[in-house]
Amino acid sequence: MPNYRSLTTTKGRNMAGARALWRATGMNDEDFNKPIIAIVNSFSEFVPGHIHLRTLSKIISNEIKHNGGVPKEFNTIAIDDGIAMGHNGMLYSLPSRELIADSIEYVINAHCVDSMICISNCDKITPGMLMASLRLNIPTVFISGGPMEAGKINIKGTTKVKKIDLVDAMVQSGISEKSKKYIKNIELNACPTCGSCSGMFTANSMNCIVEALGLALPGNGSLISTHINRKKLCIKSAQKIVEITKKYYLENKINFLPQNIVNQKAFENATMLDIAMGGSTNTILHMLALSQETKVLFNLKKIDQLSRQTPWLCMVSPSTNKFYMEDFHRAGGVIGILGELNKIGLINKDIKNILGLTIEETINKYDITTTQNIKIKKFYQSAPGNIKTIYPFSQNKMWNNLDIDRKKGCIRSYKYAFSKDGGLAVLYGNLAKDGCVVKTASVNKKLLIFKGKAKVFDSQESAIHAILNKKIFPGDVIVIRYEGPKGGPGMQEMLYPTSYLKSMKLNNTCALITDGRFSGGTSGLSIGHISPEAASKGIIALVKNGDIIKINIPNRSINLDISFYELNNRINEEKKRGNLAYKPLLKRKRKISFALKAYAYLVTSADTGAVRDKDKLNQ
Repeated sequence: MPNYRSLTTTKGRNMAGARALWRATGMNDEDFNKPIIAIVNSFSEFVPGHIHLRTLSKIISNEIKHNGGVPKEFNTIAIDDGIAMGHNGMLYSLPSRELIADSIEYVINAHCVDSMICISNCDKITPGMLMASLRLNIPTVFISGGPMEAGKINIKGTTKVKKIDLVDAMVQSGISEKSKKYIKNIELNACPTCGSCSGMFTANSMNCIVEALGLALPGNGSLISTHINRKKLCIKSAQKIVEITKKYYLENKINFLPQNIVNQKAFENATMLDIAMGGSTNTILHMLALSQETKVLFNLKKIDQLSRQTPWLCMVSPSTNKFYMEDFHRAGGVIGILGELNKIGLINKDIKNILGLTIEETINKYDITTTQNIKIKKFYQSAPGNIKTIYPFSQNKMWNNLDIDRKKGCIRSYKYAFSKDGGLAVLYGNLAKDGCVVKTASVNKKLLIFKGKAKVFDSQESAIHAILNKKIFPGDVIVIRYEGPKGGPGMQEMLYPTSYLKSMKLNNTCALITDGRFSGGTSGLSIGHISPEAASKGIIALVKNGDIIKINIPNRSINLDISFYELNNRINEEKKRGNLAYKPLLKRKRKISFALKAYAYLVTSADTGAVRDKDKLNQ
């Protein structure tokens, strides 16, 4: 059986100094025989999804101590993509994922920690923590802060209430005809509580994926932050990390190690969940990065294969203004979708999770359409309190009933699927030799096959300026390049351009393609992660204004419609630019720090997850 890692610093005559320091943190002789369990928190007053996590950590700490562990908390950084968006702050968002993973590795290995419970929620924090958990491969449990409640506003002249979210604030602000009073009302109500944004954006997509991978308890991805039941979920998660820590170290139960839970089949299950629920395209980037921390063979071709066989079963904001995360939970959340996929034989049902249950056993126990367990049904009836607050666990309202309507409800059965192939797709062609991604769940069916003239921009800022100044017209294909992992650097999200296209009522008549990425809140014909990126000599660098671009999502293709001869001419012309080749034509007002330059030097393209190039490090 493995020894506690922490014995390195707590046992033996020569560790008297280390023990003295441990005692200064509150430990005693009895504690030196217990597992040291890290509480990897990401509390931050900058991020609404993390503003309340200090409360969670105190509950978790007490429960770990009560169950025979020694809790030790530390914090990672957290960047709010919504606040960092639309300016140079977004250059730092994706690079922070690697920084978070590294910082966790540093603290865990420096102090010989035995296991960890990760308190995550938004943007790059969850994938960064996931990367660290697979890299360290010690017993790990995830618990998120939970989604915020959807915003609500009264519809003028009626008694009806309309649900809104962050994207509504962005879109409405771009409509010049809207009054300041109207915009202020949207702003005041779009984000009413603590928690991750209320739609199926990146944060919630990733938290759902963690649940599907098997590293979090059922309901973790969907239960709103304000409900008292999330406090109970925190307590159960704390109990679980102590339990599996002891099972590994005292009983040699290696099945609870992250790399044994997150195997090839788990990757497939989580990806099929993401495709079925129409999750954020950022999840593809992060899943590819996660695979680099394991021996799992996972790439865009595998994701494309899964997308062709997985139905799109769930529509949540930003794909609709009818359903939000609070509604998704009421419909059964992650287990609800996995249950529907299992009915048609798609799920790898024999793999186990942190509960020690197979996926099939988990579905049988937690699927609201089949379970007879009243407590579980009540858990999924957790409803919003509809009171503005930054405090978690502050209300206990319940829905009168569950959403088990698999015909027109938030989650559908295969028979009533929105489409027989999934809500995410991978496209290839001369514009994306190594692939690119699109969230088909947010694309108008009329745009699935599209041909238009290119309007080319070498930065997100210049594209936004053109959109707001009415220089974009129906039929245009907006090309935003040099915003990839290397070219940005940092691979900015393009939520503002897509939101402003909505503001100008162009979201159903235009396309936007980029080597950057999109927020989970993006909708419309928005194609990102074009690989190779412009800065890596991708063909997107050679597109000119007026070029015809052809997009065919059913055929999974994206092409620049020029001859092979013309393409070669452009490649040769670009080479003649010497040191300026494959760089923006006009100098951008963008200060690139040393930290960002180091990231740009090491980063790979989006088709491999925008991770660091190990070959460069091994030179």
